[in-house]
Amino acid sequence: MHTLHTRINDSFWNNYMELVRETVIPYQWEALNDRIEGAEPSYAIRNFRIAAGLEEGEFGGFIFQDTDLYKWLEAVAYSLKRHPDPELERIADDAIALIGQAQHEDGYVNTYFTIKEPGKQWTNLHEAHELYCAGHMIEAAAAYYQATGKRGLLDIACRFADLIDRLFGAKPGQIRGYCGHQEIELALVKLYAVTGEARYLSLSQYFIDERGSMPNFFIDEWERRGRIGHWSNGRPSPAYNQAHLPVREQTAAVGHSVRAVYMYTAMADLARLTGDAGLREACERLWANTTGKQMYITGGIGSTHNGEAFSFDYDLPNDTVYAETCASIGLIFWARRMLQLEAKSEYADVMERALYNNVLGSMSRDGKHFFYVNPLEVWPEASDKNPDKRHVKPVRQKWFGCSCCPPNVARLLSSLNDYIYDVSEDGRTLYAHLFIGSEATFGLAGGSVALRQRSALPWDGRVAFSVSLPDGEESVAFELALRVPNWYQHGRPVLKINGEPQDYRVANGYALIARSWSDGDAAEWLLPLESALIAANPLIRANAGKAAIQRGPLVYCVEEADNGAPLASLSLAAAPDLQAIPDDGLLGGCVVVEGEGLTAAPSASGWTGDQPYRPLRKESAPVRFRAIPYYLWGNRKTGEMNVWLRY
Repeated sequence: MHTLHTRINDSFWNNYMELVRETVIPYQWEALNDRIEGAEPSYAIRNFRIAAGLEEGEFGGFIFQDTDLYKWLEAVAYSLKRHPDPELERIADDAIALIGQAQHEDGYVNTYFTIKEPGKQWTNLHEAHELYCAGHMIEAAAAYYQATGKRGLLDIACRFADLIDRLFGAKPGQIRGYCGHQEIELALVKLYAVTGEARYLSLSQYFIDERGSMPNFFIDEWERRGRIGHWSNGRPSPAYNQAHLPVREQTAAVGHSVRAVYMYTAMADLARLTGDAGLREACERLWANTTGKQMYITGGIGSTHNGEAFSFDYDLPNDTVYAETCASIGLIFWARRMLQLEAKSEYADVMERALYNNVLGSMSRDGKHFFYVNPLEVWPEASDKNPDKRHVKPVRQKWFGCSCCPPNVARLLSSLNDYIYDVSEDGRTLYAHLFIGSEATFGLAGGSVALRQRSALPWDGRVAFSVSLPDGEESVAFELALRVPNWYQHGRPVLKINGEPQDYRVANGYALIARSWSDGDAAEWLLPLESALIAANPLIRANAGKAAIQRGPLVYCVEEADNGAPLASLSLAAAPDLQAIPDDGLLGGCVVVEGEGLTAAPSASGWTGDQPYRPLRKESAPVRFRAIPYYLWGNRKTGEMNVWLRY
């Protein structure tokens, strides 16, 4: 690996980095301590205090409640790396000490089994999430060590990982199983990267290789428990946990969407580190299915609330959608690993789409309210009164009983600097995957280079880079690779070096220009933005006869606050004449899109009385509609929202 250090400095993203540091992280600490009035309790800190013997009481929350604290600590680590904060570090250190006090002599840590079911550890891997919890601890430990150099949490995690390594495997006396909720696999790769201990990588490989082997572990385990489960007593569904086939034989994304993409992330990691061609081919097949046939235009995945799961190809309903925030975050993790396997723009395109739309849209502008589910169509009355739509909330919540998503958002946004650049294995090519203002330093084959990026996205498509070299260096030869986004549809973007237009070649969706770069060289990458109407594949039945608005990486939506109700009566005019209009006073400043439409609302279509039906008369009235970026919806009064409009 070539040295790489990046610091974000961007007019758009700085606001989010500071929001996470100043508001989200402190707010979530209060939530973990059950100090948010009107919010569902977390129980997380209380559970650890009970497990550590500092309090008496019963376990509270879900069986995997420990992970909320671990993800918060990971977010804190990334924040401290960017912005040292002694008081925040002290709070985190105290929380880490508390985890250490709850750890068993053999290294085991899990407050549920310590408090509620001691002696039943490792008897329900299908549902109990023990390895999932361990994985999130390991991720937090690796991040905190890298940020602070402190080994406290890392030592706790290593002791736990060593216990797991002793207990699990194919040797006589070991448990030949794996977790129902994947996470430990990708976490062990991170632990290997931090410690250099090859057995952690081997353990990750074991969990991946063992999954889906026959006879099925989850079913055998269920039989051994007397067909008794934690959530239900029904026969386990191996497909729900992606254990229906060995992972190298899987061709389509099935089951719980978060579990799937966490596993695919680990598979891509292992394919890169071990050269496993079978894992890589499986990743590529699963990527094509997930993003080509089961992904929403917003980068959401998982179309049904029944099991928070994938359903089947092209089944992407807008109003009963699930599109869990964690699933899009997992998709971003996976896309990042696929980029490390091979720099192809399609991976970065999906990473960008999920980030700017589904993930950002899951958090309110105040950093204190969150969506678990990210719909593309909302009718508040239906959310309140239709049992099939009660999971679709028209307003963000303060916290959740199952609050996996809010700390996941915090840890992703705090670590966003790790997603912008890559250096090729030979150190000769520098890739810019995301256009986010930043300062970065690289160790390349030709020497050290500092690169400054300035980006006007998502409102304007001008991106500029400037090169700085160490004192005494006259030039450094390397190839600069700039992504050609899939939302850019105007031929070849213009690339200028020191003001002069350049020829360049394109490979795998990246514009490549190799030269000897001097100190002060400047590159301009011009990607003019256009408000465009996007059609869905005809097999996506929910969007038949509809179009969505996209401008650059942003998907747009219409809200009742701007357009009245019912939004289902709004359609695009034959010539919508879309206009992008900056509005500095709206929702912190943004670019809205206005256009010509038609409304068939009762007041505009001559519908009289309250009869439900009448002979068809195509009556409508012209109307000018306003669309806002999807990530900003739900920040004003409660009302309807639509992404897809009839045409």
